[in-house]
Amino acid sequence: MNSGKDDFINSLTSKSLSYFAKLAHTLSYTKTARSLGITQPALTQQIKKLEHGIGTPLFYTVGKQINLTDAGRILLSAVTDIYQTMITAVDNIQKSTMASTGSIRIGLLATIEDQVLEDFIIHYNDLQPEVEIEVSLLTRRALWSDLENNQIDIAIMYLPDKSIKNWKQYCARKIMDERLILLHNNKKWIQKKSLKLKYVTAHPWVTYPNDYYLTELLREHFKNQLIDPPKSQGRFASPLQILRFAQQKNYYAAFPESFVIANQDKIHLYQTPLDPKIKFEMSFIFRHEKSSIPRIANFFECWDEYISKKSYYERLQDYRPM
Repeated sequence: MNSGKDDFINSLTSKSLSYFAKLAHTLSYTKTARSLGITQPALTQQIKKLEHGIGTPLFYTVGKQINLTDAGRILLSAVTDIYQTMITAVDNIQKSTMASTGSIRIGLLATIEDQVLEDFIIHYNDLQPEVEIEVSLLTRRALWSDLENNQIDIAIMYLPDKSIKNWKQYCARKIMDERLILLHNNKKWIQKKSLKLKYVTAHPWVTYPNDYYLTELLREHFKNQLIDPPKSQGRFASPLQILRFAQQKNYYAAFPESFVIANQDKIHLYQTPLDPKIKFEMSFIFRHEKSSIPRIANFFECWDEYISKKSYYERLQDYRPM
């Protein structure tokens, strides 16, 4: 190896490689800097150092969109292999250690109501203060990508999900059954136990973005009923943004039942389930081998004990919107 390559290899740091890998997945300097908790110039400086050391650009720009160059794809493949090797080594080491050490990386689908999870993590920290919990809010596509690349240990998301074909390497643990509840301003429907889909399309809606799980799920049910979906007057990633917009404009919106229960104090619209029921599951998803890691096995044990005693969960099982 010549001195130039030696200097470059010696200049590599886990920080610069992790910054590069994150940017390669998001393809957005703004999103990457925000998720890393750094400034965009600091991120750019790290990428420039890598490119200078390699001697060629790792990214190129078309308009406002950045993309990986061939060199960038080669480096990403190498970095992924390095991370996989290191993570496997660390996991193998920690399998033989106590359940009270290490870290657990959790990816949470951005549209999921997270109040119970937040309460549990606070509780879990009291039980296992030496276990570091890292929670990231992610889109469905990012969740599957991070699972496949071993960037997270556990994903919390909705099922069934047809976006991944190879389930052999994953386990699923159901957290709770969910269904969609329509929020509306129609007084004539107050006494109805449910609403046929064909009756709710004439009024404008507020929805999640087109590629979000719940939007795709709704679209599929309208299609199965041979009904054109309602017109969306706005699309937001955050359920609280959807709720605020819907209530300000008296539009309709559909939310998971857990969100409706957790935010009763904020909801001023009527609440009615849809017919046919649009049902799905909130679940933990993880690789098979993760369940043998003591800290993760302990995490699930503590979760089961906690949720069985949580009054919120009991209310969720008994709740029926009026």
